[in-house]
Amino acid sequence: MRKIILRDRRKLSPFNEPARDLSVLGKPLWLHQRDILARYTTEEVEADSISEIGNERVETLVYRENLYFDQPFIDDFIARAQKLGKACQVAFDLDDPAISQHAIYLQRGIRRQGNVYVADLWYYPYGVDPVVRPLLMHTEPREAGYYHVPTHMSNAYGDLVYQLPTKAFLSIEHWIHILYANVMFGIFSIGARFEQALEKDLGLNLRLLWQAMLERRQLLASTQLVQIGKNCQIDPTATIQGPTIIGNNVTIGAGAMVANCILGNNVNISHGCQLLLSVVGDGTFMPFRASLFESVLMEDCMVAQNTCLQMCVVGRGTFIGAGNTFTDFNLVPRIPIRSHFAGKLENTGMPVVGSAVGHNVRIGSGMIIFPARMIESDVILFASPERRVIDRNINYEDSDHWKLPDPDAAHPRLYPR
Repeated sequence: MRKIILRDRRKLSPFNEPARDLSVLGKPLWLHQRDILARYTTEEVEADSISEIGNERVETLVYRENLYFDQPFIDDFIARAQKLGKACQVAFDLDDPAISQHAIYLQRGIRRQGNVYVADLWYYPYGVDPVVRPLLMHTEPREAGYYHVPTHMSNAYGDLVYQLPTKAFLSIEHWIHILYANVMFGIFSIGARFEQALEKDLGLNLRLLWQAMLERRQLLASTQLVQIGKNCQIDPTATIQGPTIIGNNVTIGAGAMVANCILGNNVNISHGCQLLLSVVGDGTFMPFRASLFESVLMEDCMVAQNTCLQMCVVGRGTFIGAGNTFTDFNLVPRIPIRSHFAGKLENTGMPVVGSAVGHNVRIGSGMIIFPARMIESDVILFASPERRVIDRNINYEDSDHWKLPDPDAAHPRLYPR
């Protein structure tokens, strides 16, 4: 099968990079797409639009390069499209919970067409055909809670929930979609599929139980659910629960807690750190008592002691100092949390969300960052009495390194807008 990748060179704030180059589940999005489609495609072509594609009568898959999809979704889409045997475009029900409650905010790629949502993913059995029909897909979501708070602070039940797709699809056009692709539609959905399999497969339950008994471990800590790479050093007092994937040359210190995470290669998690439902990129260092909850660290980051990130995304090569607080809860529920998209403020669709920090950023100690704020790539924020609370987006022009005698030499810009 031939695949045609439609270019999308829009740069996402605050990273100043296209979506294709940003990390999803520990690898760039373009590589994630290539790995998932490797079993189906033998030829790859890039184009700016479908009109550039030739008229060769060959089986063709066309998609825009900012799309995130997982293996179960693409397997189902291609199988159903081949069975149909006609040119088709991916579509979703208007009431699909994962799409309507999460994926449609802060983007334009998943758009309404008649009584369905459509997106830029097509299948052509005999080359590009001007006549396409919607192929209705189902994300098959499972509802999962991520906070239980007093009822006077949330809904009638006190639960804040996600609709986790077991077949995930997303158009990445905002930093919040990077959070979704890695966490809610990524590792959290992997856990949802695992729970779904347990409900249907008695043999899987027995295999997991037998493996845990052989290893004398709690079931979630058995090697069936925790994959560990080569040359890793894990302190015996550390707690690791699956589904978790740990790369090569990883060090995890005493008293650390890692649950349902993906850790890249050469990661150092020091004493007393806590990581839950998070993705940590290659070469990252977390000193003692740093914490992550539903957050993403790209490659070569450092998060210093006593800093807690909740529902945040941090770009590569970034340092976050000690004792920083990234707030995430909306204290005034009647006012939605909003973020900038396409030049204006739009609703994020989330009652709880953290912030985004770009690439090559340096943040001093003791800052307080309000929800949904963005700190642009190449910014330096010194700890000072004048700026302790970040209540608005920080652009490169607002960086504190401009106060230095030779700012360009002190902190060269690597990711221009």
